Amino acid sequence: MGYFTSLDVSASGLTAQRLRMDTISQNIANANTTRTENGQPYRRKTVLFEERTASFSDCLSKTASQSPAGKGVRVTGIVEDRSPFKREYDPGHPDADDSGYVLRPNVDIITEMVNMISATRAYEANVTAINTSKDIAMKALDIGR
Repeated sequence: MGYFTSLDVSASGLTAQRLRMDTISQNIANANTTRTENGQPYRRKTVLFEERTASFSDCLSKTASQSPAGKGVRVTGIVEDRSPFKREYDPGHPDADDSGYVLRPNVDIITEMVNMISATRAYEANVTAINTSKDIAMKALDIGR
């Protein structure tokens, strides 16, 4: 695994976790949105990740002495959580049905905060990996003096 490969892997992690944090922030911001443009409450969104892999020809060209290195992570999509909406009795709400119930978004603030902490920690881990790679390169340059 080359020096720049390690930076590419960490950079892909930074990008993916930033998108994850943006999506979580959007979920938190819309936790009380009872009507979107389609007339339904806001649906929680989640980010799907996938390992970036080398192409088939790259795998074939590798020799047995070389270890296969990871290529990082990439976002495959942002999907809506299909769990049911929360029902809350609030007959005075403008979106209440005939029975007085309002459909609320399927966003749980506690779950979103735990996911935000997890994404933040993953982001910090990637920053630490980049800084460590940078420190190793600087030490290698110092050896040459």
